Amino acid sequence: MKISKVLTAYATQDGDGVNIRRIPGFDGKYLDPFLMIDELKSDDKSDYMGGFPAHPHRGIETFTYILKGGFVHQDQMGNKEAIRAGDVQWMSTGKGVMHSEMPLADEIDGLHGFQIWINMPSDEKMREPRYQDTTKNPVPSFTNDQGVTLKALAGNWQFADQLLKAGLQSLAASAALADVHIPTEKSIQLAPLAQQKVMIYVHSGSISTSDGQSFTTGKLITLEPNSDISLKSKEGAGVLILAGQPLNQPIAHMGPFVMTTQDEIKQAVSDFQNGEFGKI
Repeated sequence: MKISKVLTAYATQDGDGVNIRRIPGFDGKYLDPFLMIDELKSDDKSDYMGGFPAHPHRGIETFTYILKGGFVHQDQMGNKEAIRAGDVQWMSTGKGVMHSEMPLADEIDGLHGFQIWINMPSDEKMREPRYQDTTKNPVPSFTNDQGVTLKALAGNWQFADQLLKAGLQSLAASAALADVHIPTEKSIQLAPLAQQKVMIYVHSGSISTSDGQSFTTGKLITLEPNSDISLKSKEGAGVLILAGQPLNQPIAHMGPFVMTTQDEIKQAVSDFQNGEFGKI
């Protein structure tokens, strides 16, 4: 396994005072086609109960995955759904979405989940928005004879002798995501993926690589193109694998809007102020 870069998530806040850990990539240097990886992990309700009240987006795709607890999503397209542990939600915002994400009031065991932003090709940023979740069709998973489990969150994944096809297949930049759980003293090997950008985020426990490097929670490992994946856990670990084709295009970013030029950002702000994103 060949590593090109290691990044560390830092503590910050978003929404209505929600405490998160974030790895940003709006400069396009290390995450392309991904723009941001946010992890929310807390057993203290005060860290997240403010949630994310109604706000707009344009030019991105949001990918939400919940491991523990849950949120209620609502948008101007008429979608309203409780996203709970094990669920995935994908929203391709295109020319504009208004939505909110509020914690489920009946959850008592804390919250652990991700929201990941994926950039959209410039020529697709103004198409109609799309929405999909897995609440009615759970994500496919497979556990091998070593007890290692791979959950196919988006895209197709070859694991052991199984081809796992996720229900989400149309993410921008051929993006694919998987959640892998590795028991104590067990390992996982995957052949090189088709996508040129492959990253591994440690969300639970710790992992080690064949060359003796160790990585704990909050670390993002970026691999060289065409690298295989080989990980071992000493005390049990969970990792997200993110893959996509770099877009190699300019990024203009302001808050919830990600476009290609500053003029497009100004237009997004104007359209929002004029009410063109609709209401929930």
